[in-house]
Amino acid sequence: MSYYIKKTNLKKGLYLQIYEGHHDPIKGHTVSTLYRKLGYLDDLIASGLEDPITHFQKEVDDLNRRMRADKTSKRRAVVGESSPERNIGYVLLKRILEKLDVKRYMDLYQSIDGYQFNAYETMSAMVFARVIKPCSKRAAFHDVLPLLMKDYEVSYGQMLECCSFLGSEHEKFVELFTAMTAKVYGISTDRCYFDCTNFYFEIDREDELRRKGPSKENRHDPIIGLGLLLDSDMVPIGMRMYSGNESEKPVMRAMIDDMKKRGNITGRTVQVADKGLNCANNIVKALLDGDGYIFSRSVRTLSDKELEWVFLPDGWTDVCDDDGEVVYRYKECMDDFEYFPTDEEILSRLGSKSAKVGEKRVLTYNSDLARKQIAEIDRMVEKASNLCLSKAKRAEFGDAAKYIVFKGKSKDTDEMVYARVDIGKAEEDKKLCGYNLIVTSEHKMKAVDIYSAYHRLWRIEESFRVMKSELDSRPVFLQRPDCILGHFFICYVSVLLIRLLQIKILDDKWSVQSIVNLIRELKAVKLSQKSYLNLARKSEILDCVCQKFSLPLNSLLLDHKDVSALDLK
Repeated sequence: MSYYIKKTNLKKGLYLQIYEGHHDPIKGHTVSTLYRKLGYLDDLIASGLEDPITHFQKEVDDLNRRMRADKTSKRRAVVGESSPERNIGYVLLKRILEKLDVKRYMDLYQSIDGYQFNAYETMSAMVFARVIKPCSKRAAFHDVLPLLMKDYEVSYGQMLECCSFLGSEHEKFVELFTAMTAKVYGISTDRCYFDCTNFYFEIDREDELRRKGPSKENRHDPIIGLGLLLDSDMVPIGMRMYSGNESEKPVMRAMIDDMKKRGNITGRTVQVADKGLNCANNIVKALLDGDGYIFSRSVRTLSDKELEWVFLPDGWTDVCDDDGEVVYRYKECMDDFEYFPTDEEILSRLGSKSAKVGEKRVLTYNSDLARKQIAEIDRMVEKASNLCLSKAKRAEFGDAAKYIVFKGKSKDTDEMVYARVDIGKAEEDKKLCGYNLIVTSEHKMKAVDIYSAYHRLWRIEESFRVMKSELDSRPVFLQRPDCILGHFFICYVSVLLIRLLQIKILDDKWSVQSIVNLIRELKAVKLSQKSYLNLARKSEILDCVCQKFSLPLNSLLLDHKDVSALDLK
């Protein structure tokens, strides 16, 4: 809830009123109600007020201060009954956010629309709350924000309004954070890592954003897609949201094009992605733009001639660990391969229907991966056999259906099927277990370096896990598309700040889980107006944080000077 002056141009002149904005849970968005009529501007000036707008703005500011103080005291009272502890770990993220210096840009951009809240402060509060204790926006307002040592004077309605504001312009704000990250910490784009994931919503009806499509969790609910771009140091430099029924393959091209146009990516870039992004359009587009690529490709899609090369016993090189144990084997080849793009713009630039590409291919074999994949096939075959015996419904087979031959419907019901297990298909798939093929435009790059570059994709998969697990990005307790996009932008900023802390500040010595646990466990108890009892336990990571940030987090008692250093006021 917040108060603001509404200015309406009428025939008689400018009419002033004080309105109160608050969230309507039935309508699902912020609504405004009249608090007090002030009158026409000219009449107010005639009555003796030299500057009525400034005069009444001070009254509105006072109303907002009193309202926030009342809400904060109530929240403090409720939380204080259960625990006197306050979190100070968010100060680490706060330092990085302040160093990025996005506040002045957000303030300027926000001033155009005249919002009655501070977008930067509200966004910061939601980011810190998301990292400390992921939950709904309502729970964050009532249960998490009171746990922060600093009072963030925001209302629940303002949090929702800020989500809407951030979501409606999330691409611009992602661009802002990327530009400031490049300015402050530097980004390296000679190699860019990209991957997509999606988030499902347990709703019955689709809307413009949440649409049914291929789900990573194999669910049938409406989903939305999220593409994430990382630089060579595995720092997020781009995010793109798209409807669940859209293909993920064009997203990488669009993101890199946008970043090149804005100057966030300069020079030649090698795009690294898994086989889900490996398509003729992406490969040819990268080469036309003067870039390169490192993609994986499914061995099962190779032609018979290419499979002959896969199974040839010659040409293999073993890669061993420090103990002399074979980690994986590889062999490589160079040849020209023809690609047939379908995108009209790419075809126009290409000037023909196909492109011959000189491509280096690195085939790897991992015995541990082979055993794991064979065990998975055996599990699916066993499941399929049991379902066949019970004459299960077709939908019940799931992934195991790939090893089933359906012979027809039951005479009794359309839902039942007669089926048998295709043992031959299972044995053919077992022959390819453990193999992985990496294709690249980087002819001079060594095979082991190509393998290493590709396998760094686990860091982008880790970013998705952080978003889904550590930050609980779903379920999303919001309905409007702009608010949903704002929620995922908050999650993106949270991941960005954690990654900057992990990679740029702490030199990538600790895992994301260790860093998040540290932030959540750093707590203090207020003893007096200028004194705190620090509850942080001594550890190697805390020692490093104290050194890097020059913070007194290893002291038991925090005095006025320490409080100023932590900016807990």
